[in-house]
Amino acid sequence: MVLTRRQAAAAEQENGVKAEKHATIVEPEGKTPHAEGDSQTHHARGRSASFSSKEADIQHDVKKTDGQPLNSKYSYVFLLLIIIISYVTLPDTLQPKGKPTILHVWYYGWISAISTGLGVVPLVFFPNLDAFWIGISNAVAAGMMIAASYSLFVEGCTFNAIEDESVLSSPIRTAIGTLLGLLFILSTKNFLERHEELKVGSLDGADARKVLLIFFVMTLHSFSEGVGIGVSFGGENGHELGVFISASLAVHNVPEGLAVAVVLLPRKVAKLTAALWCILTSIPQPLMAVPAYLFVDTFIPILPVGLGFAGGAMAWVALFELLQEAIEDTNMMTTAIVSSISLSFMVLLQGAIDGR
Repeated sequence: MVLTRRQAAAAEQENGVKAEKHATIVEPEGKTPHAEGDSQTHHARGRSASFSSKEADIQHDVKKTDGQPLNSKYSYVFLLLIIIISYVTLPDTLQPKGKPTILHVWYYGWISAISTGLGVVPLVFFPNLDAFWIGISNAVAAGMMIAASYSLFVEGCTFNAIEDESVLSSPIRTAIGTLLGLLFILSTKNFLERHEELKVGSLDGADARKVLLIFFVMTLHSFSEGVGIGVSFGGENGHELGVFISASLAVHNVPEGLAVAVVLLPRKVAKLTAALWCILTSIPQPLMAVPAYLFVDTFIPILPVGLGFAGGAMAWVALFELLQEAIEDTNMMTTAIVSSISLSFMVLLQGAIDGR
């Protein structure tokens, strides 16, 4: 199409007006297009830096959560102390010749206590557990503790020693001990619940209370076992019977350590620290073995009371703490099956150890 000069000039003028309108931007007072661009860039950089900072914090928290729990310096000090005591108190001969010495009684109780730490070993291969497997662990621990309680009740009710001159029968003394154990554990639980700020190492709140409750129960159980070691060394054939009883308890302590470990490790307690906690629950064994050996006539009458005391406290924690948590994390059927298998295994193991 051919345009006249007037038409071409008019078209050029119209295009210039459009271009001017397109290039014109109405800005708020005090701002220019260049200033706005700088402001937008600044805000974008700020948002990017903030996001990067939050992302770094999240990654740091994930690493802290998913990483392996660290042992405290006290764990290494306690481990060194165990090694030193094991070396310094080692008798010249492990097998007593004739009448056992106090050192023999102590050392066999000490070895029995240390063996409890081996309960952590099976869980070394399965360190990270989700809620379902924590429930399974609680069911296993509950089954083991119920079996141990049953063993304590049977041992207390059938206790019979020539040196026992008590006017009360063994079953009555065991029942008295059971009631005392229940009262003790209920009062302990009430005390712990009233101290919500309680902290044990890296644990606090409900986890700390749970761990302390298990610790108290297993430690109480060890008092009666320590008395049993000392009394077994005190008879006429104590140099043989004491060694056999101590070795049996050492084997028996491994699954008891496992029952403690399955409560500790899922709560992010380090493996070495968990092993030391297990050992600490059995420290009363050597501590009670020596006085029980020296004063057999004094300790024999109260032994059924101690057995019932430990059995009652242990049964309460297993039934009303561990089993309930296991049901919450899994379900009723799974908890019943797992705890029954654990209980049966523990009873068979105890029967094999005792030769029944």
